[in-house]
Amino acid sequence: MIPGSRVPGRTWTVRLTGHGDHTVSVTCSTEACRMPPRSKDTAAMRRFAAEHARAHARLATVRPHAACACRAAECGFHEDTRASCTGAPLLVLIHNPAIGQVWTLAEICQACAPLISHTAVLGRAERPTAPRTAEASGPASQVPASPVPARAAVAGGFSSPEAAPEAVSRRRPHRGGPRRAR
Repeated sequence: MIPGSRVPGRTWTVRLTGHGDHTVSVTCSTEACRMPPRSKDTAAMRRFAAEHARAHARLATVRPHAACACRAAECGFHEDTRASCTGAPLLVLIHNPAIGQVWTLAEICQACAPLISHTAVLGRAERPTAPRTAEASGPASQVPASPVPARAAVAGGFSSPEAAPEAVSRRRPHRGGPRRAR
């Protein structure tokens, strides 16, 4: 890749589609993804679609040289407001809960992200590290660096290795109120 060049921003769209026979289906813009067959269980299919979008977010690494996907879509994500695409790329989830049928993940710049309604920032691009030369680093480069364990890569907005519970959580006991007969 040429230094300073940008690669097109990626988008993933997961869509829940209703049909005339009261069934629903889930589609994904990534052709390699396998989707379940049509079903009448709309709630289960909605959960599947949301989890499928989360899976794409967990697997996606925001590229530091990604161009704004919003700009490629002619600012279609925020039609009422124009912005000059600037800033680091972010991985953004766009989902309107009132409609609840489309989940879009996109690499969006920092200028466009706040202009888009119903978004959540899930990840940020790591700053690219420039290779250090021996002349620029001086005598400090002659001392070997101590090995540092690599951090586990976790998509932002979901969980982190540090936040993982040590033990399996247990259900809390029932508190007050009438119990339902089983």
